[in-house]
Amino acid sequence: MGPVLLLMMLAAENSEVTATPPEHSTGLKFVVAFPENIAYYHPVVAQNMVQLTALYDDTSVNIKSYTFADIEMTLSQGESKNYTLDERMESNSQSISDRVLQITSNNLITVHAINQKQNSVQTALVLPTDKLAKEYLIPPVPEIQGTTLPVNIVTAGVTERGPFRLVIVNGENAGNIVTVKGTNDEKFTLESNHIVQIWLGKTEQFRSVTASYPVAVLFGHTCAMRSSCICGQLYAALPPAKEEKLKFYIPPALANGTEAFVLVSEKTGTKIQDFNPASPLVETAGTAIFYHQGLLLPLIPDTDFAACYVVHSILDTQNFVFIVVNKTFTDGVHVGNLRLENSWQDLKGTDYVSTTVVLVLGKSVIWHASSKMAVYFMGRKNGSWFGNPAAIISTSPDFRGCVLSPEVLKIGEVANSWQESLKYCKDQKMELVSFPEAQHQREVYGKLLQAQGASRQEVWIGMRRSSRSGEWYWLNGVPVNDTNWEEGEPGTVHDGQCAIMSLDENKNFGWSDKGCCEAAKPVCHIEPILLNIS
Repeated sequence: MGPVLLLMMLAAENSEVTATPPEHSTGLKFVVAFPENIAYYHPVVAQNMVQLTALYDDTSVNIKSYTFADIEMTLSQGESKNYTLDERMESNSQSISDRVLQITSNNLITVHAINQKQNSVQTALVLPTDKLAKEYLIPPVPEIQGTTLPVNIVTAGVTERGPFRLVIVNGENAGNIVTVKGTNDEKFTLESNHIVQIWLGKTEQFRSVTASYPVAVLFGHTCAMRSSCICGQLYAALPPAKEEKLKFYIPPALANGTEAFVLVSEKTGTKIQDFNPASPLVETAGTAIFYHQGLLLPLIPDTDFAACYVVHSILDTQNFVFIVVNKTFTDGVHVGNLRLENSWQDLKGTDYVSTTVVLVLGKSVIWHASSKMAVYFMGRKNGSWFGNPAAIISTSPDFRGCVLSPEVLKIGEVANSWQESLKYCKDQKMELVSFPEAQHQREVYGKLLQAQGASRQEVWIGMRRSSRSGEWYWLNGVPVNDTNWEEGEPGTVHDGQCAIMSLDENKNFGWSDKGCCEAAKPVCHIEPILLNIS
């Protein structure tokens, strides 16, 4: 059993063991902005859309866009729908604007932004408003021939020759004071659901964005050069600023044989670092964004690895996921109902490996049974990559699937009979724990093993003999196959009728039969809620 199974600890004997609630990709409120898209220089309409994915049935979603009529839709669990925006939703001005999309729902959803124009595709994972931050670090501007080089080509007078820019998106908080810090700070006051765009000129040397209330920040260019007289939109949603030193493991396949860089941002400064597949680890006390032609990809630090992700493929493009995981836990990776059987590529000098999975059309759930990993949604169209960190559904590994609500374990406060313990758990809206599968048993033991202050007592579990047949049965109705009886246990039908478990690690959490009227504390349990992965 790996240490990643020991997700949480009992603080005392009557504490609950749970995992963290649904993660930062899921929420109830989102504000989305779409930067100007002049890819290929042609005056054709871009296809800007949001892709909404529901985690629960009967999810009602409201979409309010600029001055247009509201849109209502209802989604079932795991269902995804696209909403295409009016072209007037694009933010093509540096002035403050209210051209944003406001999305609200009654249940948790994920939101994926997609910008397409001819062969130019850009995607971003949209964070809910309650997961936004007050500070972001501005990356160094990549050196792109025909866009930022030569320096004298950059001009404010021609849109496609303009500098890189920031798009700062305010959520629900009116009067949000936003400061873009640099050689000469720029300060703005944004009302609720407003945005402002800032050019990243050479002289200002902007380093960070701070705000009195949380905001989202996009970084990129309306039309970065790809080849002779062909340009494509280039944008990424910046991750919130972090000060601790982080490790970023980069799949070598991202470089795809082309020149690639890592844009590193720290509070003390920025740098553009060449990417060498032989050195796939970047360590920095800040943020890191991977760049190569057509792609700005925020990298996932190991502190943000998760156990379950959801991605949806995009029509008329090649779609993939790139997975990074500790080499010890490759056998726990699943795509849908199937264990992943891919070959893995070592990330040299590290304990991690990566692989690429081709996606089929529709939804794909990528989850791990016992560990955490990084997953990137990636695509390619006409040779150019696009992509973003995949939407995190859960950081709680579980051998049964993708966790929406983690299981709960609780040791009762009072020692009582098996029957009274059963009632106690029901009064807590829980059940006396049934854990028929050996893998689940090991997980429960691992969590209880970490209990702080838990004595080596015995506790009731949800197994007893049938009064009619004398056979043992689980309260949840699952057949009794995997057991952990102590030596010589259980006795005959004339012995104990209820199952009790030792919390003594030296006894390997062994079970024995006891008279049901003896006093012991119960282990109460709530089953996890799992996402339908079919």
